Amino acid sequence: MFRKILQPFYTAYVAVTFFVSVLAAFPFFVLISIGNNTAARKAIYTIIKVWAKGWLWIIGMPLKRIGKQPEKGRFIVVANHISYLDTLVIFPAIPGYFRALGKKESSKIPVIGFIYKQVAIMVDRSNVHSRARSMRLLWRVLHREGSILIFPEGTFNETAGPLKEFYDGAFRLAINTQTSILPMVFPDTVNRWHFSAWWKFWPGQNRVVYMEPVDVAGLTAEGLPMLKQKIYGLMEMELIKYKTPG
Repeated sequence: MFRKILQPFYTAYVAVTFFVSVLAAFPFFVLISIGNNTAARKAIYTIIKVWAKGWLWIIGMPLKRIGKQPEKGRFIVVANHISYLDTLVIFPAIPGYFRALGKKESSKIPVIGFIYKQVAIMVDRSNVHSRARSMRLLWRVLHREGSILIFPEGTFNETAGPLKEFYDGAFRLAINTQTSILPMVFPDTVNRWHFSAWWKFWPGQNRVVYMEPVDVAGLTAEGLPMLKQKIYGLMEMELIKYKTPG
């Protein structure tokens, strides 16, 4: 009862602080994006990272880190996907500069879509050419810019289990580029902003749990199923370990 009474007021507070702060920064994003190069993308990324950390604290959803973050290196970061909030928490959570693989549909959201498009690599999963192009861009980012983030479940996990079945893309890219995989999980974002409705916000900590990077040196395509299952098992175990009630 207490939560039902307060939730509309808290949701209004979250929405107002979000839109006011994003709209205030939007002109700077537009100006910086004119450069359309790595330096411009990194500048936008830095602003988002600082903003996301501050905004999460202001709305009572501070980030808590569990486990050891790698000090340096480029990785293919894989994380579970259970909430809209995941796409914001990743910025203060992931060490170092990265670009995410994002759904093309997200770029159509007014204002937010424009910003997201500056730092993510957009893919239309229904289009073979779009998927192939995104893989080429991801390869280029790994060699020239920084890490890559991929949600291997592809979309929200609405099943009863800790994870949905994984797609092959992240693991194929890791093997083809011989890039280590950094698994991490977000056990709490579904309780902070539930995927079932845009207004289901509730304050509390946002834990990010880091696992040891998984080396793929010497692995070939034949080892992809084993690698995928290994990462799935590691992430599933951590999500079960840190699961909290909603």
